[in-house]
Order: sequence, then C-alpha cells, then structure tokens
Amino acid sequence: MWNDRRILDLLGIELPIIQAPMAGANLSDMVIAVSEAGGLGSLPCALLSHDKAREELSRIRQKTSKPINVNFFCHRAPVVDAEREAAWKQRLKGYYLEFGLDPDMSTPPSTRAPFDETFLSLVEEFRPEVVSFHFGLPQQNLLKRVKDTGAKVLSSATTVAEARWLEGEGCDVIIAQGFEAGGHRGIFLTDDITTQIGTMALVPQVVDAVKVPVIAAGGIADARGIIAAFALGASAVQIGTAYLFTPEATISPVHRQALKGAGAEETALTNLFTGRPARGIVNRIMREVGPISVLAPEFPLAGGALAPLRQKSEPLGSGDFMSLWSGQAARLARELSAGELTKALAREALDRLDVRSA
Repeated sequence: MWNDRRILDLLGIELPIIQAPMAGANLSDMVIAVSEAGGLGSLPCALLSHDKAREELSRIRQKTSKPINVNFFCHRAPVVDAEREAAWKQRLKGYYLEFGLDPDMSTPPSTRAPFDETFLSLVEEFRPEVVSFHFGLPQQNLLKRVKDTGAKVLSSATTVAEARWLEGEGCDVIIAQGFEAGGHRGIFLTDDITTQIGTMALVPQVVDAVKVPVIAAGGIADARGIIAAFALGASAVQIGTAYLFTPEATISPVHRQALKGAGAEETALTNLFTGRPARGIVNRIMREVGPISVLAPEFPLAGGALAPLRQKSEPLGSGDFMSLWSGQAARLARELSAGELTKALAREALDRLDVRSA
C-alpha cells in the first residue's frame, strides 16, 4: 500500500510512523501501543536511570514482539561554571523571593544521562531492533558495538551538513528535524539556531544529499503532513506532539492543559530549562527572562535552579516555571489512544493518497 517501503523493510514495521522518543513524556505503555499498532514505538532513556530503563525494556519485551526503538542523548558531560551558575541564580532571585524561597538554597542537580557503557549493556542485553540518538552519535567504539547487536541506527539532523556527517559515520537512517518540532533541537555541528530551517525546506535537501532513507520530523500531526512528507522524499514520519494528547503520555495535568490551548504562534525555542534550545509553549519565565538567555548554564544544568520554582508553582496549577514542550502543530492533534492514533494517521493518509491517485 505504501509506495516507498524502504523504512518499512529496513526496520521491520508495518506503518511508516515513528513515535518520537520524548524524555519525561513517554514510557513503556506508549511504546507498546504504537509498536502493536504497526508503527515504531520509541523509549527515551535520557531521563531514566539504568535500573528504570531495564524495568521499562523488560516490560516492553514482555508485552510486544514487534520492533522497538530505544533512544539516547549523545551530549558531553557538562563542566560546572560556578560564576555562570551564580549569575543564573541571581537572575532568578526575584522569583525565589516571590515564593518564599531562600535564593542561596542549594538546588537539585538537573541531569540528562548521555549514552555510555552502562546504557550500551542494556542495548546488548535487550537487542532493540532500532537504536536512535540525539545530538549526533556516540563514540565510534560504542556505535560499533550497538551495530554489532543488529540494531539499525537513527539520528537527528537539523541541517544538510549534519545529515551528511551522520551518513558518513554509519547512520542507517536520517531523521530530518525541521524547525517546527517540539522538544530539544538535535543540533550538534553548530550552536547557531538562527539559521535552522523548517521541515518543508529541510527534508528535500537532506533527501538529495544522502543515500540512506530519511524520516521527516517537525510540524506533522495529521494525514496532510504525512502526505507532504512523502511528497518531499521522506520514507516515513516521526511524530511527537500529537502523541502527547494520548492517555499513555506521562506528562503532568498542567502540561496537558497547556497543550490543549497551544497554537503555533504560542511556542518558541528556549534554553532556559536545560541549557540547550528546545521548543515549548511560551510561559511566564520565557516571557520575562526571554526565551534564550546567555546566563543559562550549560546543558543540562540550567534546570536545577528552576526546579524549586516549579515545585512551588505546579501544585497551584501553574506552568510558569516548567518546560511545556510542544511542536507547532499542537492544534492538529486529537485525543485518541496511542494505538488508535497510529492506525488512524496511517489509514487517513492512505485514504487521501488513494483519492489523489484515482
């Protein structure tokens, strides 16, 4: 039924729909539902301990025999800059005082675990069919051992240069991440976010630049987006924000409510919550500090100083100091289960394709 079967055949899936791995927003329930529906369910591990990742992978393997994707971050461990940390705390001092917090209090660490030998041991144990990375690729010795398990390797590119680099390093599939995508930008060859481009422009240029199959990501939440991605040369789509509306999403009620009212013009790229640019719904801290701040500590340390503010405000129903990740297509999303959404997206795309070819 699908004219381009490269991704389907390579990854062993039935539908060309990849559920984006969303750290903090999905666990095994979503992975199982999407994979059982014929798409590719993805487990994000950046916020999971080794033991929690093992628990989730064990449950997935018990519940489905379909292909799955396990996702990791590839950033370097940060170097703590005491002066920058102090300047960041000073910028937030007024908010601490507003909530009755001591501005000099110690703050919890903000961590995102990069791929390492410990996570590699889980890949070698559970042997997921697909392993994907964000912020580039791991060291070659680690990457070789991942590929030795038989896993197909995916990674995100936000530019043509990044796509070429990933292909040259042995990536089996490139995820072309347009500017519209929610969550962290996969940017890794430059820090300049001003030149990042949208999905419509990025996907065909990446398709022309590499020989491996390309997955389109960013601003895709319905059948129209899927058809457009295929027309641009993509072999599959990766969808994130639409899955945040499913009951399987592990986001907070505050985040869920914010998504229901979010439009494309109400999101922005921000580095306030982690230190790296990521797209989320504009809230108070983003408006008042500015979405991008040179004071925000290096990834992923920026979030530590915001944690006490979130702990005070979120129970009051406020999303003023929390990351509300969302792409620009939130208004196109529907409240279905993850499995139903996967099947509906594929069915509706095929129906539209059949009409156009008739």
